[in-house]
Order: sequence, then C-alpha cells, then structure tokens
Amino acid sequence: MDHFQYNNGTLRCEGVAVSDIVAAHGTPLYIYSARTFQDHFGRLRDAFAELDPVICYSVKSCHNLHILRILKGSGSSFDIVSGGELSRVLEIGGDPSRVVFAGVGKTDDEIRRAIEVGIGWFNVESEQELMRIDRIASEVKKPATCALRVNPDVDPKTHRYTTTGKKETKFGVDVDRARRVFAEFGTSDYVSLSAIHIHIGSPVNTIDPYVQSTTRAVELIDALRNDGHEINALNIGGGFGAHYEGDEAPPAKDYAEAVIPILRDKSLRLLLEPGRSISANAGVLIGRTIFTKSGGDKQFLITDAAMTELIRPALYEAYHFTWPVSPGEDFEPENRRSDLSMAGCQLMDVVGPVCESGDFLAKNRMLPPMERGDLLAVFSAGAYAGVMGSRYNSRPLAAEVLVEGDTFRLIRRRETYDDMVGCERL
Repeated sequence: MDHFQYNNGTLRCEGVAVSDIVAAHGTPLYIYSARTFQDHFGRLRDAFAELDPVICYSVKSCHNLHILRILKGSGSSFDIVSGGELSRVLEIGGDPSRVVFAGVGKTDDEIRRAIEVGIGWFNVESEQELMRIDRIASEVKKPATCALRVNPDVDPKTHRYTTTGKKETKFGVDVDRARRVFAEFGTSDYVSLSAIHIHIGSPVNTIDPYVQSTTRAVELIDALRNDGHEINALNIGGGFGAHYEGDEAPPAKDYAEAVIPILRDKSLRLLLEPGRSISANAGVLIGRTIFTKSGGDKQFLITDAAMTELIRPALYEAYHFTWPVSPGEDFEPENRRSDLSMAGCQLMDVVGPVCESGDFLAKNRMLPPMERGDLLAVFSAGAYAGVMGSRYNSRPLAAEVLVEGDTFRLIRRRETYDDMVGCERL
C-alpha cells in the first residue's frame, strides 16, 4: 500500500524514522515517500500496458516540482487545470505535447500560452470554450487538438462535492448535446475536435461505474464516427480509489481488466488522469501536540497541524487515519480503520488551533495516551493536502520533505512571516 510503517514502536518512512525528519524540519510537516509514488505509478502503467496509454498524472493532487520530476522519470505525462500548473510542468522539462489541459474556466491568456507551447489536448467543457480556443488558435496560427468532455450520467457513489459525471454538473456536456457540438464545431482550420473525455468523480472505489461510463463513451464514439467524424482518442479520466482505511480501493489491475476489453480493437488512443491513486498514500502530515483538554464529555487533542494543512475532513467529511508517531510497541496499530481500538486508548477529537469549529483532523477516535509535545501522524495526506493549504489566520505554509530510501531532503522550505506579507509591501 505504501512505505510508511511502524517498526519497534515508531513510524518510519522507507528507511528513515519520522521523528528524525521532524527533528530536522519541525512541524507541521508533510513527508512524502518517493518509492510509494513510483510503485503506484508503476502498477497503473503495468495494468493498462496492453493499450499503451498516455498516463497523465493529475498535477492538482500533489504539485511539488520535485515530485513531478520523480513521476516524469517514471514515464508520466501530466493533467493540468491552470496556467500555473502548466508552468510547473514546463519548469521540470515536461513534454507539453503529452499534456492534457482540463478545467471549466480557462482564461484567454491560459489558452493562448497552452497553444503556443504545443499542448497535447484541451479537455473542452463547453461550446463557448471551444469557440474561444478556435478564435485564439486562428490568431496564433497554431493548431489545437481538443477532446470534448462528456458526462455519461453515471453515479460513482462518492461524495457529492466530488461527483462530476452526472448529467447535472458544471463540468462538460451531456451525451445528447455532444453530437450537436460535433456537428457544429467538428470541422475547423485550426481546431481538431477528435477525442472524447470523461471523468465521473473521485475517489471511485468500485469498478462498475468505469464499465458503464467507458461503454457509453464508446457508444457515442461509434455514433460520431457514423456521422463522419474522426475520433482517435478517449480519455477516461481518473478518480481511481486510494486506501484511506486499508483495503477499500480495488487494485489497478482490476480497473484495467474491466476497461481494456471494452476498448480493445477500437483504434483509440487511451489517456488516463490518475491523481490520488498515485499520491494519496505517498504522504503523511505530521503535527505536534500543543495541549490536551476536556470539554464536557469530550476529550480534545490540540495540534499545530490544522485545516490550513489538511482541509479534507472539514470540506468533504473525509477520513484520515491518525496515530502517534512513536506510540511504543504496545500501541503499534494493527490496521488503519476508523474503528481501530486497543486497550488503554481513549476517545478523542484531534483538532487544530485555527479559529473555526470546523478545524478538525479526526473526530471520535480511540487514541493511545498523548502528552504535550508528542508527534501525531495523519496518513494518506499525499493528495489534496499541501496543494489545498492556506494561510488562513496568517499561518505560514508548512514545509515538505521527500524521503528516498535512507535519505531525506527538504523540497519546500517552511514559509516565513516575511514571505507571507512580502506581496503586500507595496
């Protein structure tokens, strides 16, 4: 699953004790495992190898330049949703011709820059966006390849905030409109509308929604081909599950074994946009206990890590396994499930210092005894944690560390107060 394991009563990332990393770089702190990124990417690549896919890692899930370089070295291409993410990919020497640019609100400047550098595919979300790409491409006099994002009206049974494949959504167009879009915009001097893109949401921990959505996409492609349109690629998005509790997400090979038969012999280039399935379990967030307190029948553990470092519990009601970094051998966790309980544990809420009642990392958890100064690990924090970090309450952004075998290095220094206010000194 990942390379964060307890050994002799203390948490290690690959070959390094987490407490040693904290001693060097403080808290709150994100710690990433290079080997976990590589392993998860490799499993997905190998699972879909028969179709030789373009695997475009979703930069928005974890965007540190050092991590992008590791994935590029493993053979990854990239999925971006902004001009800033395009800049990150170009910074690490990524090939723009193998990049997909998604997002419902691309600005003219972002579109122009992407065309100029030779972006591989625009995932087009609306008719107006397609018109703007056509207009800007004609001004730049460079071609643009586009994939129309189509909503297959499949319910992935995930959180309502991360469901994107239903008919009623701000993303993409419905199947009925898709054929009309191709009829109106299917020919252009500068825009090649030659691909379909689908993305049903995240995380999706069952196989059937992918079978349904891919089947409907192929049916649409067959109809479009019958209408005379040349469709040469299908992007089935990402959203593959990750292990937050230990075993809830199917392995990559299960997704592949279900999808490959649908696409075999269809003469389509397959694109994938995995994010959390690669990055979620590749990172942890470490906080230090500031205080413990009682409030009525509640026990609270207050840490220096907060919703500003991990907003997912407050925003999505997301579960993250939380456990002391050095609990001792008697309290080494047997699993990462929400119902884990061991003799000597007590029921606690893990909260941060931010001035919001919603500032929590874990609620109603049975935890070993904790004291002021003890370190706490929040697992599966490699996806949508650091990238969604904020400076609310004027809290500087946390540092990031990458572990590679028996060594570790700083990959983002801790922000200072001067950094935080520098842009306001006008």
